[in-house]
Amino acid sequence: MGVDSGLPTFRDDRGFWRAYPPFKQLGVGFAELATPAPFVTDPTLAWGFYGHRLDLYRRAVPHAGFEVLWCWGSAVPSGMGVLTSNIDGLFQRAGFDRVAEVHGSIHHLQCVRPCSDDVWPADGLVVEVDPQSMRATGPLPCCRNCGGLARPNVLMFGDSCWVGTRSWDGLDELTAWRRGLREANLVVLELGAGSAVQTVRRHAELASTANGALIRINPQDPQIRDGRGVSLALGAAEALTGIDARLVSLR
Repeated sequence: MGVDSGLPTFRDDRGFWRAYPPFKQLGVGFAELATPAPFVTDPTLAWGFYGHRLDLYRRAVPHAGFEVLWCWGSAVPSGMGVLTSNIDGLFQRAGFDRVAEVHGSIHHLQCVRPCSDDVWPADGLVVEVDPQSMRATGPLPCCRNCGGLARPNVLMFGDSCWVGTRSWDGLDELTAWRRGLREANLVVLELGAGSAVQTVRRHAELASTANGALIRINPQDPQIRDGRGVSLALGAAEALTGIDARLVSLR
């Protein structure tokens, strides 16, 4: 979903370095930056990366597929729920209110230590970044409780310090909603969920085996085990707008 709104994806270091050439010159890969360690050992570099992404995600515009999904959800009595591993906040910007962000959100902050389970919005936070060195310049974000360094409330690799309370609350709400649909016909749309980190895939398959049908939309890895569902080797925006056009033609 994010890729079709112009956001980069980091499936490997080559894709990461295409999006961030200065890190190639430094010999720093995505896996090295997407951990809590740099916030302790090199915080200006860590916040250079995440500060740039925060600005990029704020400027991203939800593509037409988001509106298609929102219209579908608004047209059925039980509505729609969203589970996403994306941290960009585009679903909320597109008007969805039942969203579980299982890997956290770049638009929220927590303490690096952490000193507490507090998670707060990053509203108004601007991190100045030198585009040549990709390092943050000026004051770094501080924890609003202890005054120490803050970090994005995003689940990183090997992250034992992530405060997941906000994400878990969202997942509990979504799970309660889905369990209330036992008598309903459920359509599960899985959009661009990769096979490397299978959080979203596992949830989609579990939800669809109970009382639903799975539609897996993925341009690179659309296969469904045992063929139990529909697979489309397309991008999210193309698939959603195409399905919607077909539905309109059948009315």
